Amino acid sequence: MNHLVVGSIVFVVVFGSAMLGLCLRFFLPKHHLNEESVGVVKLATGLIATMAALVLGLLISSAKTSFDTVNSEFVHNAASVIQLDHTLAKYGPPTEDIRVLLKQEYGLSIQILASHNAAQLARLDSPEAARKVEELQREIEALSPTSDAQRELRDRAIQIADNMVAVRWLALLQDKGSVPIALLVVLVFWLAIIFGAFGMFAPPNGTIVVALFLGALSTSGAIFLILEMNTPLDGVVRISLAPLRGAFAVLGQ
Repeated sequence: MNHLVVGSIVFVVVFGSAMLGLCLRFFLPKHHLNEESVGVVKLATGLIATMAALVLGLLISSAKTSFDTVNSEFVHNAASVIQLDHTLAKYGPPTEDIRVLLKQEYGLSIQILASHNAAQLARLDSPEAARKVEELQREIEALSPTSDAQRELRDRAIQIADNMVAVRWLALLQDKGSVPIALLVVLVFWLAIIFGAFGMFAPPNGTIVVALFLGALSTSGAIFLILEMNTPLDGVVRISLAPLRGAFAVLGQ
């Protein structure tokens, strides 16, 4: 489901709970709104608010870590591609076709990433993409060095290619991270209880409504950001492709 839709649903649920609380205030018996009742509700709400804050904080921290990790791995991949190209260039003329293939495949990957299309992004970890990567590795392994220097360069190129492929798959797998639906439902339920209690024991006026509106908007915005950072290759919040484009610009030179 689209993350903006999920965030909107969360906002409607949380803010709707607050408005429901404001309405229930007029129907509750007076003794339900005395100091003892309000005190107990505040204690229970405080406990739920603490749990919700902890879970929300952990989810934000986890999502940010995942986002930064994928970004770091793509930068590492860009550096590895440049290093591989330079190593192949040092090997000599027999690697010209491999360097051309490397640049073509890398340029295609950047185009797919820049499209921000889910169907296109799925091609990055498809069997066809895996075959092309394996073909590039086989081309490097098939090189026939005629000197110790070329043999060393070939071995280094094989190692760089292996590391580059490993980082690529790791980044693609981490991009598929998602927030457990059960955890998200429980968190939204807690937020609905908290805001419902806020509305129930708050005086009904415009300032209170605006405050509850902004609070609901902030919490739904936080959940939206969590979902976005868990998919750093797609959506509104996504990693920059500048390092990859920079690497592509120097390939073949």
